[in-house]
Amino acid sequence: MPYLVDDGSLSGRLIAGSAGAWDRFTRHAFVAGLQDGSLPEAAFRHYLVQDYLFLVHFARAWALAALKAEDIRTIRECAATLHALIDEEMQLHIAYCRGFGLDEAAMAATPEHPANVAYTRYVMERGLAGDLLDLLTALAPCVIGYGEIAARLVADPATRLDGNPYRAWIETYAGADYRGVAMAAAAQLKRVAAARIGSDWEVSPRWPALQHTFTTATELEVGFWQMGLDAH
Repeated sequence: MPYLVDDGSLSGRLIAGSAGAWDRFTRHAFVAGLQDGSLPEAAFRHYLVQDYLFLVHFARAWALAALKAEDIRTIRECAATLHALIDEEMQLHIAYCRGFGLDEAAMAATPEHPANVAYTRYVMERGLAGDLLDLLTALAPCVIGYGEIAARLVADPATRLDGNPYRAWIETYAGADYRGVAMAAAAQLKRVAAARIGSDWEVSPRWPALQHTFTTATELEVGFWQMGLDAH
């Protein structure tokens, strides 16, 4: 059951259609390690470095979304998300990484892990080969998923916060600012879909392809967590 989006919303239907992959993503062993603080620091450090590189490509993908947009409202939305990424989230990420002895220059010089390459290039390919709806669908699992994960963790009494070295990560993605980003992305996806395939999404001839894109991107999120976990 989603924590941020309604079951019957566009995002909720995409999540339901990829239930196995979504559960593997949002309840991965990496996430369980964040929840109770047991995740090895080496795994988290590796994830942080690769996530910095991921965010660089994610920013490029949102710039592509602005290019694909057909009206000024959508361009503004994509530009706002891009601004939030490069001027807010990435800066917070860099500051957070310093606490683990990581500096931006070193992270930028780190080779991308194949799991990172696979995920980021898949998202870009969907944007380049398809239209804005294809791209937003490929972007959705990350944007919405992190908010869903954090919302579940803070709602779960089993989550350890006191003394948890990953408490700041959990609270950042559970916070009002990120929740707003995730909900805005879900609303934008719904509006763009309505303009292209109508409101009865699952009867559209495009629905199977959109579901496949969402599920594939979700599976790539699973691979991203596993990449971090394998590093320890």
